[in-house]
Amino acid sequence: MSLEMVRLLYNPNTGMPLEEDFYTHSLLDIENEGISSQVYFILKQQGRLNQTPVFFQNRLKESYEKGLFQNLLIRNQLNNILTDFENHSIDVIPLKGVHFAENYFGHIGARSTSDIDLLIRLQDLNRAIEIINNLGFTVEEEQVPGHFHCSFSKTIPGSTMPLVVELHWNIVKENTSKFNIDELWSQAELVGNSKYLKELSPNHLFYMICLHGWRHNLDSAKYFIDIIQLIYKLGGKIDYDYLLRLAASHKTLTRLKRTLSIVYLQFPHLSRVKELPFIIKRTNWEYQHSKGIRQYIDFIDYQLFSYDNVKHRLVALQNLIWPTKYELIAEIDGEHHGRSLFKMYLTLYKKRLSSIIKVFLPH
Repeated sequence: MSLEMVRLLYNPNTGMPLEEDFYTHSLLDIENEGISSQVYFILKQQGRLNQTPVFFQNRLKESYEKGLFQNLLIRNQLNNILTDFENHSIDVIPLKGVHFAENYFGHIGARSTSDIDLLIRLQDLNRAIEIINNLGFTVEEEQVPGHFHCSFSKTIPGSTMPLVVELHWNIVKENTSKFNIDELWSQAELVGNSKYLKELSPNHLFYMICLHGWRHNLDSAKYFIDIIQLIYKLGGKIDYDYLLRLAASHKTLTRLKRTLSIVYLQFPHLSRVKELPFIIKRTNWEYQHSKGIRQYIDFIDYQLFSYDNVKHRLVALQNLIWPTKYELIAEIDGEHHGRSLFKMYLTLYKKRLSSIIKVFLPH
């Protein structure tokens, strides 16, 4: 998928294309990217949905309604969790999810979600796990050394997929940064009359969303939409100078600059909305990654040169060669059931070698 639909969403003065083929191809991409709700809601909010073909409107509306129903189920489960956390005096900050959709997209159905991400303090982890277990969520992914979250799942009536709750005590790997999560907690704001439910400050929310996009190398339109939506919604509340100083102290400056550079290169008009205080860095990044040697140049650049110092690059190199079990399972994409750890590593290296060979063999 190209980013053309995202460009249309954030340039409402541009007329919608007239060619039906554009909408046929866009629908497949939109559904694969999981951004039907965002496209539907933003176009409807702008009054431009009726400028698109009826079949396009109907498919988007159908996906939006499914996403809305799922979000309502998730919000019900989330409220149960947050109530129990409040009753047990556990500080908690929802990350992304239904609160993010309501607060920054304007409606609970405007951004579909499939799980619940919660930031808690590390010292509260055991108590939080106990509460999650008591609500019927069982361990899906145990705490992994060097990682910053653990996962629990539960079958929800009316949903075809189990609901996953991720408990985070950080938002980046500790061995490739000097991230100080206490700085985010210190500026977090209480929500309503709650004593323990909080939300990130605007600056820290934007910071987190950018780092989340970097972690996925901006490989989906949804990461661009999240970042651009916040730039429009938060506007003057985002202090780039502060965020650059914060990222420098956390050793995440290269990650932040890389992410913002890519977003601004793809959407130059953002400079008129919120100008960057640094020279945009050009990278080998391309949307959905070009095939061939350039794909691997970008892969190496992202994997090894997104870090602020040599030590963190070496740790990243070690993780690349010898990933943790959690990363290994994610990379071999489900090819792990019933296999020993040794066989999973063999599968990984075979998959990587096969991919490299395809690049250099003549087509």
